[in-house]
Amino acid sequence: MAAASSSTRFSSAMERTNQWVFSQEVPTDIIVEIGEAKFPLHKFMLVSKSGYVRRRVLECERSDLTRVDLSGVPGGAETFEKAAKFCYGVNFEISVNNIAALRCAAEYLEMTDKYYEGNLAGRSEDFLAQVALKTLPGAVLVLKSCESLLPMAEDIGLVQRCVDVIALKACNESNFPTRSPPEWWATELAPLSPNSLRKVLAAMKSRGATPKTLATTVSAYAEKSLPVLLSLPTNSPTSDSGDALSHQRALLESLAALLPPDRDAPLPAGFLCCLLRAANSLSASIACRRELERRVAGALDRASSGDLLAVALDHAGDRIADLDSVRRIIAYFVEKESAAAGGGGLLYGGVSNSCSVAMQKVARTLDLFAAEIATDEDLPVSKFAAIPGALPKSARRLDDDLYRAVDIYLKAHPGLDEIEREKVCSVMDPLRLSYEARLHASQNKRLPLQIVLHALYYDQLKIRSGPFPAGDDPLAAVKRQVSAVGDAELARENAALRTELAKMRMYVTDMQKGQGSACSTGSAGKGTGVKKGGTFFSSVTRTLGKLNPFKQGSKDTSHIDDGLSEVVPKQPRRRRFSIS
Repeated sequence: MAAASSSTRFSSAMERTNQWVFSQEVPTDIIVEIGEAKFPLHKFMLVSKSGYVRRRVLECERSDLTRVDLSGVPGGAETFEKAAKFCYGVNFEISVNNIAALRCAAEYLEMTDKYYEGNLAGRSEDFLAQVALKTLPGAVLVLKSCESLLPMAEDIGLVQRCVDVIALKACNESNFPTRSPPEWWATELAPLSPNSLRKVLAAMKSRGATPKTLATTVSAYAEKSLPVLLSLPTNSPTSDSGDALSHQRALLESLAALLPPDRDAPLPAGFLCCLLRAANSLSASIACRRELERRVAGALDRASSGDLLAVALDHAGDRIADLDSVRRIIAYFVEKESAAAGGGGLLYGGVSNSCSVAMQKVARTLDLFAAEIATDEDLPVSKFAAIPGALPKSARRLDDDLYRAVDIYLKAHPGLDEIEREKVCSVMDPLRLSYEARLHASQNKRLPLQIVLHALYYDQLKIRSGPFPAGDDPLAAVKRQVSAVGDAELARENAALRTELAKMRMYVTDMQKGQGSACSTGSAGKGTGVKKGGTFFSSVTRTLGKLNPFKQGSKDTSHIDDGLSEVVPKQPRRRRFSIS
């Protein structure tokens, strides 16, 4: 079978050559071998225009060189056939598709003006300058052809010429569009390999291309190169063959490697999320997936809940398949915000209580995302709570969106016990709900009793304490009002205690006045006993002041003088005094 195939290729090359060589009266005297293809030609026709063939003939020890191997010629047998036709003066078509190969073959065969004026190298240069590199699509096709002609195409400077032309024309079109749609030039770069595109992006950046222009280039390239992987929903990539998956995986990893830095070219968050989803579906390398997760984290404040949903869903878009990537994205974002804040201030989960605008945007996005995934019946409590719980509670001014997500989850999972429902509700603060949300929560039978009581207690405090000042933080206002209510209660208790002590002192004074004569006629022994009794009442008074249970936030009454300067005799106790 292999012999038949070789014979077929040999016969095809011979047949093509016979059409323009055997018309000559002089028989052929040399066979040029390129792989398995063989071309019977004439030495004098080749050596007249090819310095390489001339040197091979002169260096040959034998006088009659009949075979020469030119398998290293760029472009292979097809390109050499055109070069041989040029040597014979046979017309052939030069186009943007074969000009790169012809220029490289001319350099390899040394078909320059040194050996023949107007040789193939000069003719190729004229076509490049006047036709191929005059337009952006033509320059792209030439650069694409150069990818299979390395390193010869780089050695003669053809690759760099194409890159410079493409960068110049792309920058001009991005600034002053000449066609519609304005981004048409970006889609023209899709045929290039990732390595060629990297060179074009570097040249565009050196020419002052804006970050938006660079981002547009990469986005359009990815959409053209990976149209199936970047669509949602679509068929699973596992239906493709192993070779196709390997090619797509390699292309995706190469594309991720050439993404410009986010600070230089902020890419759309949706585009980055689709790339990450494709990387997860294709089981790309860990380094590639982590890099894409960090890039999504950098653009998280520009993302929507639908963008995050694209990461979490499986490739068919039927179920939640990957929340771990979303959690890592949030962790990277919190880490970035913490570093931007300098790590100062009171921290909650690594972020200052004075959260940035980006943090507040992300909090709302995550609350909406949590509501989207809450309907998944297979979603465990821990994974659901980990999404909104990854941000500090101070990132939300109101928890209405989060309460909606919690309510949806509780409704979709009616079999949860009390502890699980409390864990679900722990991600929100009932004191951060609006009046409408608290009213709904107070009547929501799916919520744990503790959450309902918190909501009711909040409203009672608000009714008793009056409305909050305009622009005030509801949680801070509630804390102040709770503190004020507690202080007022302590003040009332202390006032009652002081009144009770005053009554005791008045009673003791009346007893002193009524028993004054008895005290003056008492014996020395009795005086000693009465003095002991007076010491007892003084001790009681001082002890009552020290046992004040409301000492914090009120005046200490332990230092008040009891006024007992005389000794009072023991009498039967008529009343019992208490501090209650």
